[in-house]
Amino acid sequence: MNSCSADAPSASSFQFSFHIAERQAGDRLDHFLAEKLPEISRSRLISSVRAGLVLVTGSVKKSSYRLKVGDEVSGSVVSPPAHHVHPEKIQLAVLYEDEYLLVISKPPGLVVHPGSGNPTGTLVNGLVYYCGSIAGVGDSVRPGIVHRLDKDTSGVMVIAKREDVHRKLVQMFKDRAMEKEYLALVHGILDQKQGRLVAPVGRHPVHRQKMAVREMGGRYAATHWQVVKEFGGMYSLVAVGIETGRTHQIRVHMAHLGHPVVGDSLYGKRHCPKKIIRQMLHASRLRFIHPITGKKLECEAPLWLDFFEVLKDLEQEEGRG
Repeated sequence: MNSCSADAPSASSFQFSFHIAERQAGDRLDHFLAEKLPEISRSRLISSVRAGLVLVTGSVKKSSYRLKVGDEVSGSVVSPPAHHVHPEKIQLAVLYEDEYLLVISKPPGLVVHPGSGNPTGTLVNGLVYYCGSIAGVGDSVRPGIVHRLDKDTSGVMVIAKREDVHRKLVQMFKDRAMEKEYLALVHGILDQKQGRLVAPVGRHPVHRQKMAVREMGGRYAATHWQVVKEFGGMYSLVAVGIETGRTHQIRVHMAHLGHPVVGDSLYGKRHCPKKIIRQMLHASRLRFIHPITGKKLECEAPLWLDFFEVLKDLEQEEGRG
């Protein structure tokens, strides 16, 4: 179902007042406000405190102020920032939807959010057209976005429709409470048919657009894999799970193992079938506990046609051989 309002809720028009009970004593002011006003972004709440719009028993306090029993927290919230993302009608492949969140299958070639060189025509432009309230959730440039996929990676993404849901989903990713599975077509035949690689990933020291395995300066990254099918001694279809979500993690780790993703010009640059025009990487499945209802969700995205046809061609070539 499509449960959306035309515009994001505005908090600038209301006044609030809360009395601090014993169980709330010791809480930071900003944390207390985030709990009491879950529909308002944390950045707006902090800005309101800094602007002197929030008073504690009549006095301006810092966001870090520890509340005391009997304090009265009152005031208002700064107006929401202007929405910078222009709504555009972009077809979305919806896998699951309720009033709190949306799960879609991103097609290959679609940039997730506006940026340098991509001011329009992004997934975010399509999202704010599809559901206007998403425009006021999270970052004004990346509204609703909880995690990203590279432009040429297809598959499952979860989008938040409300500010409190956005916060909880972001924390779930940080806590590694999301189970993510990908399908990758890689070069060569792996010696081990399943395994786990723990290798820190960081910015490449020379090529700044690339990431690399870096023992010094890299961030902890763990990837596990299992071979699904092999093709003629040249390629392998691999199910990949990531325990962390570093930039380009799967692409970097598979290349580090000597089996780069087919079609990956940044980390592979090897010969591949002519039909392949993008990296053969697909986010196939996402499992998580719904942050509001507690329901177990498992969302699976079928392979996009281009990936499916590549696998079909490889199977046919293997049959002819």
